Amino acid sequence: MSQRQVLQVFEQYQKARTQFVQMVAELATRPQNIETLQNAGVMSLLRPLLLDVVPTIQQTAALALGRLANYNDDLAEAVVKGDILPQLVYSLAEQNRFYKKAAAFVLRAVAKHSPQLAQAIVDCGALDTLVICLEDFDPGVKEAAAWALGYIARHNSELSQAVVDAGAVPLLVLCIQEPEIALKRIAASDLSDISKHSPELAQTVVDAGAIAHLAQMILNPDAKLKRQVLSALSQIAKHSVDLAEMVVEAEIFPVVLTCLKDKDEYVKKNASTLIREIAKHTPELSQLIVNAGGVAAVIDCIGSCKGNIRLPGIMMLGYVAAHSENLAMAVIISKGVPQLSVCLSEEPEDHIKAATAWALAQIGRHTPEHARAVAVTNILPVLLSLYMSPESSEDLQVKVLPHDSKARRLFVTSGGLKKVQEIKAEPGSLLQEYINSINNCYPEEIVRYYSPGYSDTLLQRVDSYQPLTN
Repeated sequence: MSQRQVLQVFEQYQKARTQFVQMVAELATRPQNIETLQNAGVMSLLRPLLLDVVPTIQQTAALALGRLANYNDDLAEAVVKGDILPQLVYSLAEQNRFYKKAAAFVLRAVAKHSPQLAQAIVDCGALDTLVICLEDFDPGVKEAAAWALGYIARHNSELSQAVVDAGAVPLLVLCIQEPEIALKRIAASDLSDISKHSPELAQTVVDAGAIAHLAQMILNPDAKLKRQVLSALSQIAKHSVDLAEMVVEAEIFPVVLTCLKDKDEYVKKNASTLIREIAKHTPELSQLIVNAGGVAAVIDCIGSCKGNIRLPGIMMLGYVAAHSENLAMAVIISKGVPQLSVCLSEEPEDHIKAATAWALAQIGRHTPEHARAVAVTNILPVLLSLYMSPESSEDLQVKVLPHDSKARRLFVTSGGLKKVQEIKAEPGSLLQEYINSINNCYPEEIVRYYSPGYSDTLLQRVDSYQPLTN
């Protein structure tokens, strides 16, 4: 056999390996092929190709593994059990940018499924290498590493802490300052995922100087980036008064209010969530939002969208109104009550109706004047029908029926109890049962007093009364 023939054998073998990994990577893009590939033992066949002498074969093998692991946790588990992770981590530090991106994709695909699989990534020492990749010259490598870190951090505070301890946060703050929009998006998303778990984790993000850079991007024209930026600021602000004040000090008002008019529904939702997370903490923070025109802007936003996009805005109005009489009056003056009553009538979902009923209760609970402002929108029959509806959840019924003494009193002074007594229900009917449930919240003589014809009964008693004569 000549030397040329010998070389041809190797060339054919290389060609076959190349064709194999390319085909597997291609087949792995279609869900219908996954089970067949899995049953054919594809994982164990790809593993040695990660160490192939030909770089393109290594990269394509990693890409194929990532696509497979992305599908379900069984395949991700097979990557862990097949001892593939240490090999990927080793190569992540040594290889070229194409391989680094492919290897980081596999780690992300495994980590996304569960905290246990994400922990397996941490246990094989991947974090340090991924953090080094955040400093890579190539923005695509940075982005791939940031994706993997985000999928680890989002599961729980322990995994987030591991990402923080590996030194990721200052580098992610640098990444949000890079020109590439895709890198900015994922870095902002990571900061959000780290901040969400605890005040301490949020503080590490703040200490790295993230707030100022995030706040500067609130008006970025890219909707997906705005979503992530608003989400990150919300996840920081939600934990404590101090953190919320730090977000406010970055001068996000009134700039953030423009996001409530954004074409992108999720920008609207995340902006409402951010304002809600600030408003809930103190009357002072709520007042600041009122002064910036935030209440009116949120009410307009609620009117321009539907469903879950509305929910944070509805809750924000409830939080503002709960703080004080004056703040509740600010919601009333901004025409918040008619908008909330529209939500109560329009929304099919119980949890949104429950949040709306709660917000209305926070507005109406302060004084008879506040209660009247709620009652004049003719909302009480709507609330009653919700309470009586067999479809309504227990949570909704609890929110609708007044349970604390102040709310019970206002239900009377605003004319609610009188309205209930005027409803004609068949004895023994479900409707009568609901009316009885409401009446049971009050002393018997109060219910009698508000029943139709009670004044006539009193007059009859006066007529038939025989004073005692000496």
